[in-house]
Amino acid sequence: MKNRKTPDEYFETQQQWRAELKALRAILLSSALTEEIKWGAPCYTFDGKNMVGLGAFKSYFGLWFHQGVLLEDKQKILPMIVSGTGLNDQYK
Repeated sequence: MKNRKTPDEYFETQQQWRAELKALRAILLSSALTEEIKWGAPCYTFDGKNMVGLGAFKSYFGLWFHQGVLLEDKQKILPMIVSGTGLNDQYK
């Protein structure tokens, strides 16, 4: 994991998923969330609490929701990839 100091640096260093990540970033920035860097990747907070993270991997990019187990997904549009912790759930 590279030590990026700003969200802009994170997005500019992405090669494979840059356009997709920037599209998700625009959506997240249009909300009341604050953008920060945590764990080397963008993390979006509300009132100082982690809400959602954004990341790129070799074969996909995705969002992970802190306290994702509390999300209500009645239409089942968010396929859960990692579950069982009760804390973070990842969607790609």
